[in-house]
Amino acid sequence: MSFILDVLLGIAVLGIVSSTIFLGLAFAGTMRFHRDAQRARSSQPAAAGMPPVSVLKPVHGREAQLKENLESFFSQDYPAYEILFAADQADDAALDVVREVSARYPQIPCRILVTGVPPWPNPPAYCFYRMSEVATHEILVTSDSDVEVAPNYLQEVVAPLLDPTVGMVTCVYRGKNVAGFWSGLTAIGMSVEMTAGVLVANLLEGINFGLGPTIAVKREAVAKIGGYEALGEYFANDYMIGKLIDNAGYRVVLSHHIIDHVVSQTSFQKMWGSQLRWAKSTRYSRPKGHFGSGLTYAAAFGLLGFATAALRGNVTLGLWLLGAACLNRVIESWLVGWSVVRDPVALKQPWMNVYRDLLGFAVWAASYTAARAVWRDSNYELSRDKITLRKNFLPTDEHR
Repeated sequence: MSFILDVLLGIAVLGIVSSTIFLGLAFAGTMRFHRDAQRARSSQPAAAGMPPVSVLKPVHGREAQLKENLESFFSQDYPAYEILFAADQADDAALDVVREVSARYPQIPCRILVTGVPPWPNPPAYCFYRMSEVATHEILVTSDSDVEVAPNYLQEVVAPLLDPTVGMVTCVYRGKNVAGFWSGLTAIGMSVEMTAGVLVANLLEGINFGLGPTIAVKREAVAKIGGYEALGEYFANDYMIGKLIDNAGYRVVLSHHIIDHVVSQTSFQKMWGSQLRWAKSTRYSRPKGHFGSGLTYAAAFGLLGFATAALRGNVTLGLWLLGAACLNRVIESWLVGWSVVRDPVALKQPWMNVYRDLLGFAVWAASYTAARAVWRDSNYELSRDKITLRKNFLPTDEHR
């Protein structure tokens, strides 16, 4: 028994050390992000000289804060752009909101497409394909319907594409909780855990992937990878479009613009389902990186260290280990969640990141269970040799 406790205590110490190293990398990544942001703002071109843009937005149901989200795209300080919306069915409840909002902005060209049941496993990829066929402009900005943006969003996201070597731009986001505690755990994870991982990736290897809430691309870059058709069977189409565009010889850039990702999960079951789907997506997209991320969850290792040290009769050591781990997550909350994405919860309630860290470890462990994921109204099975998916189960009522 003593030997097992010693091993567990060693694992706990190793995890606390590795998560502290990750925090150091996140600090360096944060400093780089701020330097790049300052450089980008100082060279921001005038709005009048920006190229026209087509914004592509799939919609699916009347989501929380949908009206406000859509209106933020119609309120852009940008000289020329159009917005295209796509829904699977003509009676989709989101389309009534689209029509209501667009009617208040007749100066913004807007079109609605009804695409029918997607023939591809990945519905958004099919929506982007259908919208890109009728989009007018050479720069395409794809964005989820649960995203709210500032008036300077298009100007700042599109600006890096003026560089001929850049083929794609993506950006980090802060979680905007509109539904309570469980939703708040997802939101703080977006602001801190997700952002920290992106900043470290940008520091160590640069960005070669996309983040779904916003991806801006040149049409020529999409064409070079085979169009949106090339993404139709990938579970993580946002990750893959960045990887393919990077492989095609274009640069992928992380924008300094921060957007709001609205989170409205009202129960533990809905929160857990979406978290597990994202984790399995990462597991199949970046298997080595996902496996290594298990060593970044400080709170889980701190709790393990406290338990094993206490069982060995050294409660003081256990408290030191738990305290160090919790302090790590509080600092991460302030460093990333506030300093980078300006999430007020990350500043005022940093202990939420401790809870989120424990949840994150549980989700990470669960991601190594059955290779299945729930999305929208269907179950999917992920292949083990690549990140394609097969829609081979009956529809389900689980939250998308």
